[in-house]
Amino acid sequence: MSEDNILTPHGWIRGRLVHQHGKVTAVEGSPCDPADNDLPYLLPGFIDLHVHGGGGKDIMEGSDAFQTITRTHVRFGTTSLLATTMTAPVDEISRVLGEIGTYCESRPTGTARVLGVHLEGPYINPGKLGAQPNFAHTALMAEVEEYLRLAPIRVITIAPEIAGHDGLIRALSERGVRMQIGHTLGSYEEGVAALAAGATSFTHLYNAMSPLHHREPGIVGAALAHAKYAELIPDLLHVHPGAMRVALRSIPCLYCVTDSTAAAGMPDGEYKLGSHTVTKCLGGVRLADGTLAGSTLTMDQALRNLVKIGLPINEASQRLSQFPADYLGLEERGRLQPGSFADCVRLDRSLHLTDVMVEGESIDFKNA
Repeated sequence: MSEDNILTPHGWIRGRLVHQHGKVTAVEGSPCDPADNDLPYLLPGFIDLHVHGGGGKDIMEGSDAFQTITRTHVRFGTTSLLATTMTAPVDEISRVLGEIGTYCESRPTGTARVLGVHLEGPYINPGKLGAQPNFAHTALMAEVEEYLRLAPIRVITIAPEIAGHDGLIRALSERGVRMQIGHTLGSYEEGVAALAAGATSFTHLYNAMSPLHHREPGIVGAALAHAKYAELIPDLLHVHPGAMRVALRSIPCLYCVTDSTAAAGMPDGEYKLGSHTVTKCLGGVRLADGTLAGSTLTMDQALRNLVKIGLPINEASQRLSQFPADYLGLEERGRLQPGSFADCVRLDRSLHLTDVMVEGESIDFKNA
């Protein structure tokens, strides 16, 4: 069997990965420096915690869309993901959550694993919707309880400045739901208070939140000064590389997401994003008024972009695999070591995908 440069939690190993029944049983080989050879890279599979769609389909379309979306993203190295909802009426969110909950119970052949839900709305500030439809409202615990019964909600984006949300952040974080600050006009002080109440991350850092000013640091300032985790979209369109570097230096476990829409993996044209129609053109996705509306980014391109701005491959991989796994408390994903799921990607020396494996299944993504 051919050898690879295998990235493990303890460094690079030149050798081979052994797996059985979907789990890694051994990493055989010896420590190496990939610069000393021309072998491919074998990295942990990418984990994307913010996925709205792909392959022409949107999560809010329901169960008929899920296989298309998960088959699309696995072609680009995403081995597991969070299905991310849009702000919508309560009955629509309930319908989609029920269907996601059923879908999470298994993983169809040739797809990425859906780990659960990122509920991006409706508990956001109506003054900072970004590309979210205008169905924002204050969170009610009874409503959230019903959502939790329908699907495994791992992450909720919330605007902390809305009256009553501080108590909800505290109560839900104590139950293991990751509460993320986003789509917010909150102040620095309100951001810091939300972190103290149990919030753990920031949704698409810099985008749809009060910016950093030296006399009013805003939510961005709270993140840069205090956060351990935050998500960022590294498509080089949502965030300038210089601002990316600031975040990388400030936030120890900054992890990257695609915030991908139905337009991911598709040609230019019009697509659905919740109740919106968006247009893919010039490498991005926008509403009719020009507002950025999610992205067309895929995780393999995210890796290449991170390396392009100066990150070594091992650190870029961490921010696409290990850190998102750590954020969700998933010890068996995001790393290649005995006992972990056999989720991995092989890339050539130009960092282009040649092979993808999900839970021990080799994905025939080239003929998908």
